[in-house]
Amino acid sequence: MTPVLEICVDCMASVEACREARVPRIELCAGLVEGGTTPSLGFLRQARATYTGSVMMMIRPRAGDFVVSPAELAVMLDDIRAARDHGADGVVFGCLSPDGAIDLASAGRLVRAAEGMDITFHRAFDVCRDLPGALDALIGLGIPRVLTSGGQAGVDAGFDQLTALQRQARGRIALLAGGGLKPEHIGRLWPHGFREFHLSARTSVDSPMIFRRPDLPMGAAAVPGEYIRRQADPGLLRSLIERLENPVPE
Repeated sequence: MTPVLEICVDCMASVEACREARVPRIELCAGLVEGGTTPSLGFLRQARATYTGSVMMMIRPRAGDFVVSPAELAVMLDDIRAARDHGADGVVFGCLSPDGAIDLASAGRLVRAAEGMDITFHRAFDVCRDLPGALDALIGLGIPRVLTSGGQAGVDAGFDQLTALQRQARGRIALLAGGGLKPEHIGRLWPHGFREFHLSARTSVDSPMIFRRPDLPMGAAAVPGEYIRRQADPGLLRSLIERLENPVPE
């Protein structure tokens, strides 16, 4: 198997850097600080026009946990169709049941929607309650690749589980090692059969802004945990509509 370096990117500067470095595969994301969500079609189109390697597109409709509602699944199916239509070579997704197993029904529908495309099951795998069982489930679904840190925060802590999963896989599914991956990990994982490696490889670059308002942030001060969902409050929405319909000063 030809070794593959995959870089997750969330901006055109990273796409261009990967092009110049001849990185063979990129994963397009938005919201990397939240673990990655579905990027815009504009980003996909411009990346495809700029970069000649393999382009994988994240299909994740929101941050947080990986239990998807019927409405969210419909969004993911539409996003897969859009990814195909606009030049993505493959898609990256993951969905779990509330008890921590692979959501076979939803994942099966996503696999069928992505027929003919490359597929990666993302690190939702790492929070499954039973990693060996989840790996067998992905193999049964015909998914060709899973991104994993071995069920730990990073590949260092997950090294033993990673190598055990590689032995279990027996070539039936590729393990894409990622999660805190550094160049030195490649040499450690290589003798155990790992040939695909995933990281962001980012550094901090100062903004070109001269006029600055550091006291006025545009986002939340902290990213909510994976098991907290931020969504519209029906009661607050009703109150707002009532105020608009009867805007009497207090």
